[in-house]
Amino acid sequence: MANLTYIRVNHRCNYSCVLLNLSNRQIAGYGISQHKTADLVMSALSPDKQPPHH
Repeated sequence: MANLTYIRVNHRCNYSCVLLNLSNRQIAGYGISQHKTADLVMSALSPDKQPPHH
């Protein structure tokens, strides 16, 4: 599952994309950008944007 949302910082919109693993409800990846583009989603899919596994 993916969630795209905006975060207002100094009167400007920034966007976050969070990918969730539905089987264990943990964050599988994330991305943050000043633009809501496909590159934002691709950065969330990138292996270097995955949180450490416990």
